[in-house]
Amino acid sequence: MAGLRLGPLLRYNDGSSATIWAETSRPCTAEVRCADGANGTARTFQIAGHHYVLVPVTGLTPGTATEYEVLLDGARVWPPPDSRFPPSVIATPAGEEGVRVAFGSCRWAAPPAGGKDRVGPDALDTLSTRVAADPEGARPDVLLLLGDQVYADEVSDATRRWIAGRRDLAEPPGEQVADYAEYTRLYDESWGDPEVRWLLSTVPSCMVFDDHDVIDDWNTSAAWVADMRATDWWRERILSGLMSYWVYQHLGNLSPADLAADPLYAAVRATPDGTDALRDFAARADTDPASVRWSYRRDFGRVRLVMVDSRAARVLAEDRRSMLDPGEAAWLREQVLDGRDDGEAPYDHLLVGTSLPWLLPHLVHDLEAWNAAVCGGERGARWARLGERIRRGADLEHWPAFPASFDALAGLIADAGTGPGAPATVSVLSGDVHHAYVAEPSWPGRDTDARVVQLTCSPVHNSVPLSMRLGFRFGWSAPARALGRRIARHGRCSPPAVSWRRTGGPWFGNQLMTLTLRGRSARLRLEQARAERDGTTALRTVTDRDLA
Repeated sequence: MAGLRLGPLLRYNDGSSATIWAETSRPCTAEVRCADGANGTARTFQIAGHHYVLVPVTGLTPGTATEYEVLLDGARVWPPPDSRFPPSVIATPAGEEGVRVAFGSCRWAAPPAGGKDRVGPDALDTLSTRVAADPEGARPDVLLLLGDQVYADEVSDATRRWIAGRRDLAEPPGEQVADYAEYTRLYDESWGDPEVRWLLSTVPSCMVFDDHDVIDDWNTSAAWVADMRATDWWRERILSGLMSYWVYQHLGNLSPADLAADPLYAAVRATPDGTDALRDFAARADTDPASVRWSYRRDFGRVRLVMVDSRAARVLAEDRRSMLDPGEAAWLREQVLDGRDDGEAPYDHLLVGTSLPWLLPHLVHDLEAWNAAVCGGERGARWARLGERIRRGADLEHWPAFPASFDALAGLIADAGTGPGAPATVSVLSGDVHHAYVAEPSWPGRDTDARVVQLTCSPVHNSVPLSMRLGFRFGWSAPARALGRRIARHGRCSPPAVSWRRTGGPWFGNQLMTLTLRGRSARLRLEQARAERDGTTALRTVTDRDLA
């Protein structure tokens, strides 16, 4: 009899259709039945001995919430008979009622029951507890997970012991994940958490990877890639990372129409074992990143989300270094400006999701721009070698480390936020840096019609050392700006195309941001997960403000 190993996850969701992802214990036919009569069925596909299914559900009624159950070969497996959670539902947006978008990044798997949590309460666990306690109350309409959903290079004690039972940890990559089977262990640990499992079954999610989903500093530079490819373990690691990301995260980002047109999805479903087809795809994605697109667009009524791959789409050659390859940059511009040609406003709010912040503390920005210049040879070969060591050691690989891309994104955002078709807000949503803040840009000699903000929220469940906290606080200060300008002059860096100021934060803790977008109004709330005196946890509001 087939069982449910992982999931279900409610992924894509619009007014009339949705997709439900799951991993099963054996090949089977999965069926999703909704209380209002909507339903869907699909056959599992196999990757590396594991069985997965993505069930398209059609016939949903906009503006309603319907309970659903999952059946495998006709036997009900979800919800479990002894579940302590309310029934999972598919709530379809009605459009005019607005959209609540919750987002964050960087989540270590929660410890097992009774285990000690060294980094404080998990914000996703705490959100799940709140939603479960009041199923009819306000909840996110979509959850954006902006990178580091799993940590392939920083595994838990339990996973380390499991890995040690299957191979010698004295051999590279040691305690880090080595292959596809070990990646599946990470997802089991993270998404098998009971609170998170239920939350992801009832709140739609959109995801994108960042470095730790593969390895810290992934695609930092061409020299870094060359060093990794020279090892005897990297190829299996990168192929397994891309394969597992496609299965566990990327497929659910796509609409039913996109899935129907995807040749790889068709190929893995058409064969008893899709491993070879997916492995060939991953190899091509690694060696020819421009041939693959991980970015995607979602429209939630009058809210447009453009999720940008700022990790695998990079051009790393020092003489043409870019965060996005030319095809990806053109695609991004097309998605942002689509519908603006006739002067109409195609959306009221634009969300640009990128795992790495666009606007950083000024000192960090100038240091990354300087580093890009010296690594590119602006100060000679000796400085270039030193710059590469500094780049890797200090993780200098955000948008400012690709100055032309930083300026191009600034120009695109200004174009999107100006003119008769401009939205009320343009928000760049990011994570990665293990704290939260709000920054607002301005363009010399140009005013935008939209309110433009950089909203950074991280971590969901992780930590930041005291030294980094002090460093980030200092990075926004006036002395830090002066120091940054001196560093930038040494690198002969051109001034950035935009200036900005911090208008909120920095805030440290396990946290989530929520944007409530209704009509042309926008409200931002930041909440942190905190332990209460009675032993429970709760999300406490840190800031709550209008953006438009």
